[in-house]
Formats: sequence, structure tokens, C-alpha cells
Amino acid sequence: MKRIGMASTASAVAGLVLVGLAAPAFAQDAAPTVEEQVGTITNDLNTIFVFLCGVLVFFMGMGFALVETGLTRSRSAAHMMMKNLITAAIGVAAFWAVGMALGFGDGSSILGWSGFFLSGSYEDGYSALSSYAAVDVSAMWFFQAAFAATSATILSGAMAERTKLKSYLVVAVLVSGLIYPIVVKWQWGGGWLAEMGFKDYAGSTIVHLTGGVAALVGAALLGPRIGRYAADGKVRAIPGHSIPFAVLGTFVLWVGWFGFNVGSMLGTSGIGDSIVVTVLGGAFGGVTAMLVTLVRGGVSDVSMTGNGVLAGLVSVTAGAGFVEPWAGAVLGAIGGLIVVFAVGLFDKLKIDDPVGAVSVHGVCGAFGTLGVGLFDKADGLLTGGGASQLGKQAVGVLAVIAFVGIASFLLFSAVKMTMGLRVSAEEELDGLDELEHGALGYGEDVYVAADGTPVTRSVKV
Repeated sequence: MKRIGMASTASAVAGLVLVGLAAPAFAQDAAPTVEEQVGTITNDLNTIFVFLCGVLVFFMGMGFALVETGLTRSRSAAHMMMKNLITAAIGVAAFWAVGMALGFGDGSSILGWSGFFLSGSYEDGYSALSSYAAVDVSAMWFFQAAFAATSATILSGAMAERTKLKSYLVVAVLVSGLIYPIVVKWQWGGGWLAEMGFKDYAGSTIVHLTGGVAALVGAALLGPRIGRYAADGKVRAIPGHSIPFAVLGTFVLWVGWFGFNVGSMLGTSGIGDSIVVTVLGGAFGGVTAMLVTLVRGGVSDVSMTGNGVLAGLVSVTAGAGFVEPWAGAVLGAIGGLIVVFAVGLFDKLKIDDPVGAVSVHGVCGAFGTLGVGLFDKADGLLTGGGASQLGKQAVGVLAVIAFVGIASFLLFSAVKMTMGLRVSAEEELDGLDELEHGALGYGEDVYVAADGTPVTRSVKV
């Protein structure tokens, strides 16, 4: 028995030695190659980068909320905040359920039809995104969902102070979950615009023109706010209640735009020019709008200067990765000029847009997209590339205007006939805060007197 035990022990020790000697060889065989390790690190870094840029885009919701609330009257402040808050929630939910599939799913060159409820992968369902496989699908979805919510929230400002909340919610769901994703499929989802060679780096047309056209249709079908235009067509000013809100919102949007433009590289390589173009676009747009208002009216209009910044940013969004920094400055300056006159034009047409959303996003979105055809580093008309790219850009702009215009007209008309779009005159004049939400954005301070009697004091804004 003892001899057998000793033999067993010796065998066990020998086995452990052999395993120990073999372990490094096995570990070496199982270890990833340098290329595989670099690929994993690249994937992780790009995923983090895209996620953080998505956070910046999502954070733009605060900017829109501040701008739209500040440029409208105080009696609908809670209503405006609520619309922006719920639009973010709706946009994310709709893009998760159907938007990602329609925009990036496998299907035709017009419409995707796979990967609903984020069930696809780069290999099965979202093959159009296979070239971005170095970014996790979930991060890619979040980044794009934030874009969808941004496109839908453009409608909120143009339809401010007179729209039923329940009707707006239906519109927001269908714009972010259906209309916007179809446009996305045409370009970023590898559809017919992409095949044609149309270029839109970060969404001057895909995001901003889509939202701007839908906002124009909505504002036109709603009609102007009570008292906005006199019988002879003269425009009556209805000032917003908080310029500080509007300016703070503009700064928030400007910061968020780095997520929009720089993040659209979907990786950290080669982002330098897009950073500079984004900064210069907003800067030159704001300066130009301020100078134009100063020359025309003798004063520098604060709200119009803010819209000039946003117009400049929209104007460089399509070309942020395609144009030189100097071209970004030119595009931004022209956008700042355009927005001033576009706001005046829509007022002459009696289309009441309280925050100038159609001018900023719609008109300057179209201009910025055409600007790629003018200033593209390789294919721009003014940079020696001929007129071919400009023609492709024009086709894309016209196609999106036609599709979104018709689709949103049918959508708004259906909602108007069934649910109604507009609140009553009495409700509009009283403000929408208490009507829609049961609370004022700026409520009354409640005190308790020494005898226990509650005392209220109105807050003046």
C-alpha cells in the first residue's frame, strides 16, 4: 500500500511539472495577436467616443427647451418645457422600436425592414453599417436615436403656444419613428441617395431640413397666433419672456453640436477639421446676424444673433467633414445672413414661427447641403471639382423637401381632422400651462400667515 502511494505521488508530481511546463505554450497559443488586441482597443475607444458624442447630442434637448421657452411667452413656459422633455423620450422609444430598422435595416434602397427593437447586428440586420463595425451596435443606436429626437423637436418651436399636446405627441412619434428614419435610409442607411453620391456629413438635410420642412407644414396648417398679424398684414411683435434663457440655450446647443458634427466621424481619427469648421460656423453665423440687425435697425438683436449662431451651425453640418475650415467660416457667415431675411419672408407669408425654427433648420439646412457642392475639398464647384456634386446635392434637397412635405401634410391633416391640432382661442389667450399640465411654469408662491391662513403671491416674470 505504501509503495503504491509513493508511486502515485511521484506520478502526480510529474504530471504537475508537465502541466506547468506546458502551460506557457498553451497560454501563448490562446493569447490574442497584436492586431487583435489593437482591434479590441480601437473598438472600445471608438464606442466610448460615439457614446459620449451621443450624450452631447442628447443634451441638446436642454438647449432646445431653453431657446424655445425663452422666445415664447411665460404663460406657456411649462408647456414648452414639457414638449421638449417628452420629445426626447418619444424619439428614443420610437427609434428603438422601429426607427433603427427603417433607417439602417436591410431592405431596399428606400426603406429598411429588419432589426426591429434593436434586434439586428452588423452581420445580420444592419449590414449597411458594416463599415462601422468598430463601434458597438448599441452605441451606434444611441447616437442615431439622439439625432432622431433632435429632428422631431424642431417642430416644437415652430408650433409653439397654440398646439394641443396630445396632437403634438402623435406627430412627434410618427416624425421620429417613421418620416425621419425613411430619409435616414436614403443616405446614411446606404440607400439611393448614398448610391448616387449625395453627401451629408452630419445632417443639414437628413436631420435639419427634415425637421424644418415638417415644422413649416405644421405652422402653416395651424395658422398664426392670435394677434400676430394685423388686418393689413403688418407684423405685430410678440416678444419672448426670457432672453437669458434663449442665450443659455444657444450656448448649450453650440456645445452639443460638437457631438453632432465631430461625432459623425464615428471614431477619433481625422476629426480636426470638423472641430474647427463647427466652431467657425457658429461664430461667423452669430457675428453676421448681429451686424445685419445692427445695420438694418440700429440695434443688435440678441435673439436674432442667437439664431445666427444656430443658422451658422446648421449651414456647416452637411460639410463639416468635407470642407476646409475657411469654407466653414464662409458657410456660417452666409447662413447668418440668410436666417435674418428668411424670418422676415415667412412673416410676410403670415407663417407664424415663434422661434425661427423653419428659417434656422429648414432654409439653412438646404443651403448648407448645397454648400457641400460648392466647397467640397475634392468635388466642390468653387474648389475645382466641377458642378456634378452640386447637382447631386440639389437632387437630395429637392427629394427630401418633396417627401417630407407630402408626408407631413398628410400626417398633420389626418391629426387635424381627427383630434384637432389647435387649442381654442380662449385656451390660447389664457396660456397652455394650466390647461395642459395643471400647473404654471412660473406659479404662485404660497405662504402661511401667523393664523395659519394660506397667502399667495404671483410671480412676475
